[in-house]
Amino acid sequence: MGILSYILQRILLSIPVVIVISIICFGLIQLPPGDYADAYAALASSTGGGSVSTEYIEQIRERYGLDQPFWIQYWKWVKGFPEGDFGIAMSLQGTPVAEILKERLPMTLFINFWALIFALAIALPIGLYSATHKYSLLDYLLTFIAFIGIAIPGFILAVIIIAISIFWLDSSYIGKLYSNEFIGKPWTSDKIIDFLKHLPAPIIAIGIAQTSNTMRIMRGNMLDVLRQPFIQTARAKGLSESAVNWRHGARIAVNPIISRIGVYLPEIIATEMLVSIVLNLNTIGPLFYDSLIAQDMYLAGTILLIISVILVLGNLLADILLAISDPRIKHELM
Repeated sequence: MGILSYILQRILLSIPVVIVISIICFGLIQLPPGDYADAYAALASSTGGGSVSTEYIEQIRERYGLDQPFWIQYWKWVKGFPEGDFGIAMSLQGTPVAEILKERLPMTLFINFWALIFALAIALPIGLYSATHKYSLLDYLLTFIAFIGIAIPGFILAVIIIAISIFWLDSSYIGKLYSNEFIGKPWTSDKIIDFLKHLPAPIIAIGIAQTSNTMRIMRGNMLDVLRQPFIQTARAKGLSESAVNWRHGARIAVNPIISRIGVYLPEIIATEMLVSIVLNLNTIGPLFYDSLIAQDMYLAGTILLIISVILVLGNLLADILLAISDPRIKHELM
């Protein structure tokens, strides 16, 4: 079986997985007691809007089909997927979910992508260096920093970044993704520059935990590889220590990191959701939180499904990259 056949097989196996995930996602959103109509009535009462009549609540249920059985509601939701129709956001005056995601999802993916690149770009070389300089003073220092990074949640780090920026750096580039004067404006060179100035804070807050975790994993992988017989053989042939470490050891040590890409993606997205709420970013994090509070099943279910699909795609991508990068797997597929 060739690599292309392997990729096709993995894609076909992913289809029923996504279908099952969609059912689970839609069911999870409906598990809490009540529905959007009840949440709407509670919100109106708590904000001083007065009590909502039972007749009006029933009208809301009938308008959005909330009084229908689960399977009918689920079918109404998924039948429009091929056309890009994910239902309407009841909590946002009936705005199509696809229209809302079109505005926020690209920015979310952009930030998560660069947070992942940030984590890997820092963690891989530091992990390799720490392994090849085992028990040195710098190794101990890097290990200590890594444990601190793992211990601090992303949203706490976001608060720390805000505090440092405001009280010590006197920076106005914390919170949101661009300044108020650029909100709702088309992308220009000035807006792009302003956006880039706002970008480091969320990327660091989101990526630092993965950086620390990946660094520890890479160090452990490299130490295991350096004890393998083929490394001793390479040294016996007279290869330089740098060639042994970087050309032979690093190639094998990085494979478990590649296989974890499917895990990294949902972890980074989960961190991004919390960080985006703290930093008030225009991504799906605050949107997902608000939709859960409002029990907006179509909006919350779609966001949860997208996150789950990203997990499936991440695992698929990891399998493909591992098949390409690992000669042993590539040989088995040929």
